[in-house]
Amino acid sequence: MSAHKTTQRPGDKMKKAICALSELTRQHPEKSRASLLEQVEIQFDLSPKECEFLNSHFSECKEQQ
Repeated sequence: MSAHKTTQRPGDKMKKAICALSELTRQHPEKSRASLLEQVEIQFDLSPKECEFLNSHFSECKEQQ
């Protein structure tokens, strides 16, 4: 009785989410950051803690530009 389960290293999901968010931001500058974050959070099934990390990280990056 073996269930098929893909194994990911702990940071892989967040790396993919960060890349996706970065790409979406580049492709859709007209969309709000909150909208793009929500899209990535749903797509990658992120935990509240992961969502908070992305939200704070990308708000800091945006302020520095």
